[in-house]
Amino acid sequence: IACAVVFGLGIWYFSGGGYATEYFAGYITEYSLSVDNLFIFVIIMSTFAVPAIHQHRVLLVGIVIALIMRGVFIAAGAALIANFSWAFYIFGAFLVALGIQQIRHQGADEEYQESAVLRSLRRVLPVADDYHGARLTVKIDGKRWVTPMLVVILAIGSADLVFALDSIPAIFGLTKEPYLVFAANAFALMGLRQLYFLIGGLLSRLVYLSIGLGVILGFIGVKLVLEALHTNELPFINGGQHVPVPTIGIGLSLSVIVAVLIITTAASLLKARKDPAADRTR
Repeated sequence: IACAVVFGLGIWYFSGGGYATEYFAGYITEYSLSVDNLFIFVIIMSTFAVPAIHQHRVLLVGIVIALIMRGVFIAAGAALIANFSWAFYIFGAFLVALGIQQIRHQGADEEYQESAVLRSLRRVLPVADDYHGARLTVKIDGKRWVTPMLVVILAIGSADLVFALDSIPAIFGLTKEPYLVFAANAFALMGLRQLYFLIGGLLSRLVYLSIGLGVILGFIGVKLVLEALHTNELPFINGGQHVPVPTIGIGLSLSVIVAVLIITTAASLLKARKDPAADRTR
């Protein structure tokens, strides 16, 4: 977190407050969305019974894989936005729908389900029953086996890929600079590993996290739609002319994101104090 803040201050010093505000808004948004990812990571670790001594390595390798895949997503998103301004309509509508879904499913049980890739891997490659230290493959009776370590690393990487489908469009709603988008994602993912061991056991107390994230996603979605209307070029909307609608500035966006996270966290902790039986796993 300290490195992310120092990086942001460096942007402020060398490039001005505008880019720095965009970076901090993007970083906070990505980090808050990553906290929700973290809950799934906890479930994956529990599902695969990963030994505590190997959890650092699993998270490190899984996050590196996730960062590479997000880099591909970011490059594709930047190219799409640069060539097709109407993409903001799609991103905006997608985020609003995701926000509504997050809020509607608040309190629902969260469980991990293997992706099709992992199911295919289990069918094609023999997976050993036990862990063999930090090794990804092992030879047993002359036959090469995949260890559960490799499976759980791929599980974390693929789970993050699913979450990237909402986080990448969200940050493009705050900044159009691919460099800032990647930097915010990189720092958010790097902080995720330490956060897992700091607050992994406390995540279940954030009972209203889904509502807060839903509000943030919906807000950014509306911001994107307004920007799309403001720069509209689609012929069937206002005759291809720009629609004179107000846009949401980055300063207001940052304020709303921070306020929603503070309110969500405070409300969750108050709820947990009054009703200790309430948590996200029940």
